[in-house]
Amino acid sequence: MSETVYAARRKSAAVVIEHADCRVRMGAGAPVVVQSMTNTATEDVQASVEQVAALARAGSELVRLTVNTPEAARAVARIRDELDKRGIFVPLVGDFHYNGHKLLADYPECAEALSKYRINPGNVGKGVRHEDNFAVMVQTAVRNNKAVRIGVNGGSLDKELLSAMMDANRALSQPRDVHDVWIDAIVESAARSAELAQDLGLPAQKIVLSAKVSDVSDLIAVNRKLAARGPWALHLGLTEAGIGTKGIVASSAALAVLLAEGIGDTIRISITPAPGKAREEEVIVAQELLQSMGLRNFSPLVVSCPGCGRTSSDLFQHLAQRTQQFLRARMPEWRTTAPGAAGMRVAVMGCVVNGPGESASADIGISLPGRGESPVAPVYADGAKIAALKGETMAEDFERLIEQYVERRYGSGAEKNS
Repeated sequence: MSETVYAARRKSAAVVIEHADCRVRMGAGAPVVVQSMTNTATEDVQASVEQVAALARAGSELVRLTVNTPEAARAVARIRDELDKRGIFVPLVGDFHYNGHKLLADYPECAEALSKYRINPGNVGKGVRHEDNFAVMVQTAVRNNKAVRIGVNGGSLDKELLSAMMDANRALSQPRDVHDVWIDAIVESAARSAELAQDLGLPAQKIVLSAKVSDVSDLIAVNRKLAARGPWALHLGLTEAGIGTKGIVASSAALAVLLAEGIGDTIRISITPAPGKAREEEVIVAQELLQSMGLRNFSPLVVSCPGCGRTSSDLFQHLAQRTQQFLRARMPEWRTTAPGAAGMRVAVMGCVVNGPGESASADIGISLPGRGESPVAPVYADGAKIAALKGETMAEDFERLIEQYVERRYGSGAEKNS
């Protein structure tokens, strides 16, 4: 990972989104920001507060809420107040469609409580009403000093703009492929809307653009074009990534290409959670994508082999899973007491073929015995063997060694050893 060279980050405008003492910076070379969205009914204040809190604890740096009814708009300020009482200052983003101009005008407390408004130019009205409604939302943001995400979706594209561009294409002596025109219409909608917002007094430093579709290659094409159109910060994500591994793979495939090219200032992984699965999964996937690419560090990641006929599968699988859970659970405290631990590389290997080598090359690692091998599992730290574990307490003993290593290398013990 350290040897991989990515393109320099695109020079986008610097955007700051804040609430209380929480400031989220994106664009202008700032680290890529992770965000998420609730799936609770926003008018259910308690459920929404709990989910925002869980997403924030998982590491979501912005959390978006649906604001689609008067009841939801009235609930936003109450949600903000309750989060503030708990010391959770993550900025909230209001997701508006169809009636956002009316809700922001009728419920000023909602407009004030939010840190950013999401506007979809494809559904703010038609004809003259389109510009008027869009202007109401942007001017509300200007008055309240809020940021705006102008989010164009392929599934809800401005039909009047698309129709005009299709008509112009048909009039050409050699018409282009209609799919290419559709791609350009998405880009045009986003860029024109950003320019109109600036004409209405919203500076580029308050604008984030997103152009979302559900196809991987289309998302890459759209955002490459949009990145060349102007200085605005860009939010990346598929509209509907899918469920389970499909959603994770599709999102990773699209976003990794763009991020490797220096495109993208904030991301969301829009996977459909499996029944009963925590909403925070999308946050963890986004973090692991950025960390795997070497763009940010959030929590130590476990390097582990897939297992084969040589491995003692149950022990190996359980230890790898338990170690990853242990690292995530400890990271909130380590972030304060052991800065730098987030980038730690921990190996949990399953047999003697690659186990000792991989464990020795990690910051700290363990090489479990495979079938028919010695029951002793050597542990390595910074390339040197420091212990040999066996027995029923192997997991606890390995966690204890990790704690000692973190304290020695990243904690107060690091100063004594320097």
